[in-house]
Amino acid sequence: MIDYEKAWLGLCAKKPEHAKICILGIPFDGGASLGKGAAKAPQRIRDLASEDMPEADDAWILIKKGIMFDYGDVEIDLDWEKSFKRVEDRAYEVMKQDKFSLFIGGDHSVTIPLQRAFKKYQEERKPDGKIGIIHFDAHFDLCDRFEGHKWSHANTAKRALDDILEPKDILFLGIRAAESEELEIIKKHPEIEVISATEVFQNGYMAAYERIYKKFKDYDGIYFTLDIDVLDPAYAPGTGTPVFAGLSSRELIELVRLLLAHLPIKAMDIVEVAPPLDRNDITSWAAIGIIQQIFNFYSK
Repeated sequence: MIDYEKAWLGLCAKKPEHAKICILGIPFDGGASLGKGAAKAPQRIRDLASEDMPEADDAWILIKKGIMFDYGDVEIDLDWEKSFKRVEDRAYEVMKQDKFSLFIGGDHSVTIPLQRAFKKYQEERKPDGKIGIIHFDAHFDLCDRFEGHKWSHANTAKRALDDILEPKDILFLGIRAAESEELEIIKKHPEIEVISATEVFQNGYMAAYERIYKKFKDYDGIYFTLDIDVLDPAYAPGTGTPVFAGLSSRELIELVRLLLAHLPIKAMDIVEVAPPLDRNDITSWAAIGIIQQIFNFYSK
């Protein structure tokens, strides 16, 4: 149960209809292939934010009281299919509030049912609308199967291409690790847009934003999935599959600010934060910094 007097600095609304942002935790890391621990992230992020999240960052925007409603966590059990169906159903109910929907994972496999819920929600909201996915990650997650499974954190984007949208409707940013089958998909589908971590470094975050904006400016709804390992491990050591030479925290924050301000992002997840693998909660605080940008935007 959420203590609404203390959680998120006591800034929670007591009813979802009174909020601008709805939050749902998904404490599942059964899809992680290397380091476990992402199941602990929703509660750790809440605990830290409830203790010491600043009321304003360098945008000098005070977070408004009642800005968010926290639904708590989805119940997870050993039946993977049952748990994912429960995630999809709960996420759909959250999205139906017509607020900004924020989901805190969990490993990246939880995005599979979240994106299914998003498609259902968007099709009901605007049947002929264009939906897109922005995928920030060190990895493509385009494997059809990984370690014998079709629902692992390495299959997230592949399941989106199979079930949610066309290749032209997805963009990757921060990629710096790939499997051979993933590169075959990218080669086969040049309409998939990819901005590597190297390109962000060489050309700057503003050039990356301009490419993203140009691609999605005419879309009706966008799902933004943010794997914390898009950051360099120096900024996010507590994650299951870290990859050297990623984005800086400043690059990421500026991109998040721009995307929220200028694109129709309706739902977002932050995944792969693994507190047991962390150092001094650096990675959880990175996630909180991203969440604060959402709070800031909706507090204006």
